[in-house]
Amino acid sequence: MELFTGKESVEESLVVAFGLEGGLKDFYLSMEKKSPVETARSLFTQLAKIETVHQGKLVDLYNELTGSRASQEDFSESIVSPALEGGMTTQEYLSRFNPDLSSIIDIVSMAMGIEAQALDLYQRASGKVKDKKARQALQQIADEERTHLQYLADYLDQNAS
Repeated sequence: MELFTGKESVEESLVVAFGLEGGLKDFYLSMEKKSPVETARSLFTQLAKIETVHQGKLVDLYNELTGSRASQEDFSESIVSPALEGGMTTQEYLSRFNPDLSSIIDIVSMAMGIEAQALDLYQRASGKVKDKKARQALQQIADEERTHLQYLADYLDQNAS
């Protein structure tokens, strides 16, 4: 929660969220390289692409709310320190979840845990922030995290055996 003090503007909130999505994308790409199984590597690639799409939506939301024409590159330059959604480092996530990187169930369970923590982060931040536009933006981001969770649940239903 130290990333969201409650004093952020909508612009600052969206830049922080963009950085968190980028951190998670980088995490998934690093896990892709570590996984010994092609289906698991493919899943990590797919999860990274979802985070890239979410970053694009954040830039679009930023432009819509501010009247700007920022690009993803502009946002990337604004990020001070990328972090993972949920606030843990890559090693902390691996230690906490201890996933079998060849198991689709373990990978999806870990991803669902990360997305649930992100949902919680954005919901708590939206309740804390004073700026009305920032609050609405953070609530919209939380809704996206719910969508990610549903996607992962559906993926697990279709692919776990």
